[in-house]
Amino acid sequence: MIGIVGGGIAGLAAARRLQAAGREVTVFEASEQVGGLAATYETAGDRLEKFYHHLSGSEETIVALIEELGLGDDLTWPIGKNAYYIDGTVHPMDKPWEILAFPYWNLYDTFRLGMLVLDVDVRGGIPSFDTYEDLRDFEDVPVREFCIEHTTRNVYETFFEPLLEAKFGERAEDVSAAWLLGRIKFRGERDLLKGEPLGYLRGGFGRLLDELLADVGSDTVRTNTRVTDVAYDESGVRTLTTEDADGVVETHDVDSVVVAAMPNVLEDLTGYACDVEFQGTVCSVISMDESLTDTYWLNVADEAPFGALIEHTNFIDESHYGGEHLLYVPKYVQSPDDPVWGMDDGAVAETWIEGIESLFPEFDRESVNWVKTARNPRTAPIYERGYLDLVVPYDLADDVAPGVYYAGMASEAQYPERSLNGGIVAGYEVADRIVEDR
Repeated sequence: MIGIVGGGIAGLAAARRLQAAGREVTVFEASEQVGGLAATYETAGDRLEKFYHHLSGSEETIVALIEELGLGDDLTWPIGKNAYYIDGTVHPMDKPWEILAFPYWNLYDTFRLGMLVLDVDVRGGIPSFDTYEDLRDFEDVPVREFCIEHTTRNVYETFFEPLLEAKFGERAEDVSAAWLLGRIKFRGERDLLKGEPLGYLRGGFGRLLDELLADVGSDTVRTNTRVTDVAYDESGVRTLTTEDADGVVETHDVDSVVVAAMPNVLEDLTGYACDVEFQGTVCSVISMDESLTDTYWLNVADEAPFGALIEHTNFIDESHYGGEHLLYVPKYVQSPDDPVWGMDDGAVAETWIEGIESLFPEFDRESVNWVKTARNPRTAPIYERGYLDLVVPYDLADDVAPGVYYAGMASEAQYPERSLNGGIVAGYEVADRIVEDR
């Protein structure tokens, strides 16, 4: 039997792949439901993810899985409108003429940024079309230095710097230029006349989890069951020990163990220490009677307590949610000392509402129906310089013992951006190695 630690999308994807190869699998999930960061809330209509999700056109593996599970007809690709808030004004940033109209850039600024987005290096006046092909070439380049050299100082200060600070806080200048380039490639597909199509599953990505769980078999997954120990020697894995919510302890004979969880779980079970640093997120969903803006993703360059406002119902119509307008308000947290991290739900809601009022004086707090807040201490890696040297190998035979594998967020599949797609890729990579090895 192969034991999988973690019932998120990576663990479930690994289980499905292994079952297809004829292997017996059991998934152990410590919480009461599968899904991890893709867990959902109930609304007046469709379920909604606790942490915002959408797909980019480059995420082919998850699209293929959605098709295989019979949900392909429900995968839609609406335009996710983007805008930038600065000095009290919302500036649309999708169409070429909107970007040209951005008052903080001159024509040269816009040209240099446009060439970077198109993967064209124009330094020295001679266009190069292969400079950005290998992200590893930029692993040790500071993102600030890169942005100034490959666009302009003004573009960095008025655009990239506020976004990086919103994403990585005080760690912004530690970030690798490779992450930024990867991010641009990850989100690079757009219609010049309309904007960027983003994928979303009708009814929410909770439906994908439901179908994946049904396909794997609910009897294969044991929720409320924590793996407390993995026993192995130089010849390989022997057993894993679990404890359920009632305190019942069991020992299971296993041929292999897949840790499809955060690297701290891997370290607790095997002693393997991962040097990737993570940041957490406090993410609220605010239900409103009226729409706040006409934008899906609004980046905020302001002293607000958040760096973005993501109005889901400007992406997926509010009719899917009983007519409620749903707004994500996220904040990345680099330390548990961050004041927002220590707030209770009521204080977080008040902080967000006051922040929205400061940006939009016409906002009526009486239009708020409810606020739900989710927290997770490890929602994204800090993609610092040299990050790829820190990722955890899929196969840990040389580092721990034969039969130990890793498919969590510190794997290479979650670079240059963590995603549901990356989780599935990691699960598949591990499953394929197990089938080949044993």
